Amino acid sequence: MTAQSSALVLFSGGQDSSICLAYALAHYSHVETVAFTYGQRHAVELTCRREVRDALAAFSPEWKQRLGADHILSADALAEIGGSSLTDAGAIQMRNDGLPTSFVPGRNLIFFTYAAALGYRRGISRLVGGMCETDFSGYPDCRADTLQALNSSINLGMNHQFSFETPLMHLSKAQSWQLAADLGGTPLVDAILEHSHTCYEGIRETRHVWGYGCGTCPACLLRAKGYEEWRIA
Repeated sequence: MTAQSSALVLFSGGQDSSICLAYALAHYSHVETVAFTYGQRHAVELTCRREVRDALAAFSPEWKQRLGADHILSADALAEIGGSSLTDAGAIQMRNDGLPTSFVPGRNLIFFTYAAALGYRRGISRLVGGMCETDFSGYPDCRADTLQALNSSINLGMNHQFSFETPLMHLSKAQSWQLAADLGGTPLVDAILEHSHTCYEGIRETRHVWGYGCGTCPACLLRAKGYEEWRIA
């Protein structure tokens, strides 16, 4: 394994990170995954991600051979800090500062820092994340300029050249579904629909044409809208 041919995917088990995992498996010879527990209300995603990994490993013998170790790290301090509707009880709505109550301050900054530390130990320099600043919930730590600055800081702080890769950064949700179709056709799209989890409420009992979820939280609305736009296109 070499740093040039390997990737570590920040893989929550949601739509975006599942597409990113497929992207990495299509492009790199060795791919590992990492997830984070942080007291999230939609912790069902941690179960779903195992199903997504299994489905993508079964997609082709080549992908199965490329898929390496899975890691789960704790970031529980985010729940201890609290104040987010993703970790505390409360409705998801807009705050006075223009950000949704689902914003978890520092979440992606911590995730990438932890992933870089893990990648440092695993000999992996390419970190792949599903952050997007096109169709997204307005989180400032999903923006390209934020992650570019963080990438530079981590490289300085660890004296190592990491590369942050965000293949969905400038894609709409409809375009991300098209990327999945380009990578693996209908079988891959169907696997992501069936096994990935995006709903902030953690609802897995209700199946829609775009996947499982409550159908009303911001994550469900974005997923449903993007899938419908892609189907029409």
